[in-house]
Amino acid sequence: MKDDDVLVLSRSGISAVLRDREGEILAAVRNAYEVHAKGDTRLPHSCFLHLPDPAKRIIALPAYLGGSVGVAGVKWIASVPANVAQGMERASAVIVSNDPVTGRARAVLEGSVVSAKRTAASAALAASCLLEHEDAQEASFIGCGVINREIVRFLQFVLPNLRRLVFFDRRPERAEELAARWRVHGIHTEVATSVENALMSRDVVSIATTASEPHIDDLAGIRAGGVVLNVSLRDLAPRAILAADNVVDDVDHVCRERTSVELAFRERGDLDFVRCTLGDILLGRAPARRDSSSVVVFSPFGLGVLDLAVADLAIQRAAREDLGTMIKGFSSATPEAQVDRR
Repeated sequence: MKDDDVLVLSRSGISAVLRDREGEILAAVRNAYEVHAKGDTRLPHSCFLHLPDPAKRIIALPAYLGGSVGVAGVKWIASVPANVAQGMERASAVIVSNDPVTGRARAVLEGSVVSAKRTAASAALAASCLLEHEDAQEASFIGCGVINREIVRFLQFVLPNLRRLVFFDRRPERAEELAARWRVHGIHTEVATSVENALMSRDVVSIATTASEPHIDDLAGIRAGGVVLNVSLRDLAPRAILAADNVVDDVDHVCRERTSVELAFRERGDLDFVRCTLGDILLGRAPARRDSSSVVVFSPFGLGVLDLAVADLAIQRAAREDLGTMIKGFSSATPEAQVDRR
């Protein structure tokens, strides 16, 4: 691949190269967190483009990931909740991967698969680090869209003793569909009738909804020592956040755009309730938990370096397997670029 060539990977191609690669994706995400914690990243604030319909937005996540990866780029991801009612996925995305030396684009990827898998890997990595008991057996999932579907898969990989999965969604048929999918694997699954029921006595709770305002006032029902994966960031009321042991991916990034962490900050006036970042724990700078009885809430804003890490994994595998479409001379001054359809 020459400096002025660009590899284009479609959704089907990325799905193929990342299928059944949970271990490799988790390793890539862990490395990205550790590199970020060591300071070898550049991570400007995400840029939110709010469309005329306030429920719709498109977000740009620019980033540079150093360490052994050495890549720059951006994820451009749109969120349109109304798509779900039309039978489409809420989110769609494009990722551009750049060579940090020349600055030239080297790959363009459909980004929704990468985005979902990096989010799920981040959540599962946090759960495996933060749980008081390594033999966790119960997990519940509030919101049964694409993200929690992936999180189930990654949690099964890192917590192989999970035997009971509980699902809740405002559209019960979505919860039942996801429950049925895992029931055929011999796992006990249930559909909860309320959020409160979904929270009750679980080891792990993963929240991935389209909520824009807090609707969960407390976490009293969760088992002592449990972990809440606050993936969608806006479901928990400030009192629930302030009562928990809080771990984030990046303090500065997560405290904006009306996340639950930002609302708690506004109420309290400081960020002392955030104990540490996941990167601090991975590098041994902080303990995994404040104590054995607290509920730990992991609030990940979703860092662009994770997208670049998983995208780079997909690019490397696609190159080895000769997948994708190569546009030769994309950055060249010559009149015509050549398309090599693999």
